[in-house]
Amino acid sequence: MPGENVLDKDTPASHSSADPTGRATASRLAATGMPEVSVVIPHYDDLDNLRRCLQLLDQQTLPKHRFEIVVADNNSRCGVASVESVCAQLARVVPAPIQGAAEARNAGVLAARGQILAFIDSDCRPSPQWLERGVAALADADMVGGQVDVDVVDPRHPTAVEAFELVFAFNFKSYIEKEKFSGSGNMFVSRTIFQDVGGFRAGVAEDRDWGHRAVARGYHWRYAPDARVSHPARRDWPDLRRKWTRLVDEAYTAIKEKPYGKLRWILRSWAVLASPFFHILVVLQSTKLNDAGSRLKAIAVLFRLRWWRFLENHRILFAKK
Repeated sequence: MPGENVLDKDTPASHSSADPTGRATASRLAATGMPEVSVVIPHYDDLDNLRRCLQLLDQQTLPKHRFEIVVADNNSRCGVASVESVCAQLARVVPAPIQGAAEARNAGVLAARGQILAFIDSDCRPSPQWLERGVAALADADMVGGQVDVDVVDPRHPTAVEAFELVFAFNFKSYIEKEKFSGSGNMFVSRTIFQDVGGFRAGVAEDRDWGHRAVARGYHWRYAPDARVSHPARRDWPDLRRKWTRLVDEAYTAIKEKPYGKLRWILRSWAVLASPFFHILVVLQSTKLNDAGSRLKAIAVLFRLRWWRFLENHRILFAKK
């Protein structure tokens, strides 16, 4: 259920209410050899990216004795033995039998021993200072989200979809400061606060949903631009459409729970159809594209995607009565 607690309150790693951020408890755990931070990675059939992510985590400036890595494998078809082989001595693999990224993250939290939870995805690439800077930012914040940069194969000649993603994907500063949530590919929170808010909820945009539930309980976000990870851009239309098919479905699930949800959805659909005319300026002013050709390609994808989302919004509305 929303806000359901996925953590056992009797776990030895739990905080007392006198230590809301977990810093005092973390210091005591460090003296006993327990990790202060648990990096939680949900995984499903993504061995190459997982291997790269783990290699970069192994190069963190945060001392290795201060953190552990928990890979929650979500029934990968390659088999758990293959996942364990990739993780080797770098990470602990735990099963996440209920399918879905939200449930996998929850399973990772259940197995985590640290008092700080650092969430990252298997296809993300953390900078060397990611953990150190994220943990430092959390010292005077309830919850922290960092910066996510977009990687493209050839920055001088991005594909049309890559050009679009360079401009519009992963605007974590806006997510955190304006929309009051952080994507779970770059997020830090104490175990105590996560336990109070409850686990990620399946079937919706779980990071947005969790962030809003946390804010509703009085907690506050902080944006940490120096806690950086990067994420590969989608390269072609089928890849981008798969991403947005999931996002549209999650958005509909969330909005239909609200009063006048379907009416809101219809109004939102028409706003999506009109939005490219306003966002052309965003493309033209972007410093992430280097030439007119890339800008024109990004604008073409902008119109194509918003038209597709308008049609998909109506399809899902009438398909899910």
